[in-house]
Amino acid sequence: MSAQTKLELLGLIDGAVRDGWAHARACRVLDLADVRAHRWRQRQRDIGSLEDRDPGGGAVHGLLPTEEQAILDLIEEWGPVDRSHRKLAHRGSYTGVVFVSPSTVLRVALKHQVELPGEPFRPRPPKPAFPEISWERNRIWIWDATHFTRCKRVAYAIVDVVTRYWIGYLLSSEQTHTQAQLLFARALEDQRLLGPDGLPLGRDADGPILVAWSDNGSEMTAIDTRQFMALMTIAQHHGRPGTPTDQAHVESFFSHLKGDWPHLTSITDPAALDAELARIRREYNTVRLHASIGYVTPNDEHHGRGPQIRRARLAGMRRARAERIKQNRASKS
Repeated sequence: MSAQTKLELLGLIDGAVRDGWAHARACRVLDLADVRAHRWRQRQRDIGSLEDRDPGGGAVHGLLPTEEQAILDLIEEWGPVDRSHRKLAHRGSYTGVVFVSPSTVLRVALKHQVELPGEPFRPRPPKPAFPEISWERNRIWIWDATHFTRCKRVAYAIVDVVTRYWIGYLLSSEQTHTQAQLLFARALEDQRLLGPDGLPLGRDADGPILVAWSDNGSEMTAIDTRQFMALMTIAQHHGRPGTPTDQAHVESFFSHLKGDWPHLTSITDPAALDAELARIRREYNTVRLHASIGYVTPNDEHHGRGPQIRRARLAGMRRARAERIKQNRASKS
């Protein structure tokens, strides 16, 4: 209610009182509480105005203008890469730009009518039952192959199930036990799991050094492949025949590989495809945030930095909330 309206109501009440009406009766006729009229008069005497003050009511931990602008800048820079408001929220803390929840990123995007690309729809298979083995890095490798028909090549890939780290790949025109052995020999050497004699470190310990998880492809179940795995003290685990969901981790990996980088399927030169896979492997391991490991990069998780980054995000969220409360309270005092 405006100050002018309040003054007019008080004037009507004063006129009624001069005509012999009781103050309370005049207030009832005007549908105004008697005590409110007296409070208006008191405020008029004390401060000389009936203008309503700021009602307040804003959350003390509300978003700061600088944070809102930082979210918009984050969407503009990383929107094409991260696509979703959930990844963008974690990208903000990952880069140290802004510490907010995914819902806050979405709210700011809707407020400014910024449309996020979003993830393309891809049906996701259910997870298979996981073998009861040690859940550590470089203990569970899942591997498979995917075809690039326009290039007439097949690409093998090994992914660490625990850390989602892309261990290695091999581009070939054939699918035999030779490619399987070469793929694992390179991967073991890359992860420094081989000794000077070319045999695996810790092979004398009880149990295998790691588990190789795959489907039932001919090169994966070949006698030469089994002998090579036994020599390297690698235990093989095969999914059920005709059930690709038993290898959902690597199927999902290839789905993201071709879905996030669709130009790979249109390359016709094998050398160009090999170079592009090498570049994408670096980007996948060191830039792309992975939802399954808490929105850190596979490289961070594989080398033990993942828990520290997740703790830093939680601490940053708490600090940002405390700073918002501090600044908002100061601005309203």
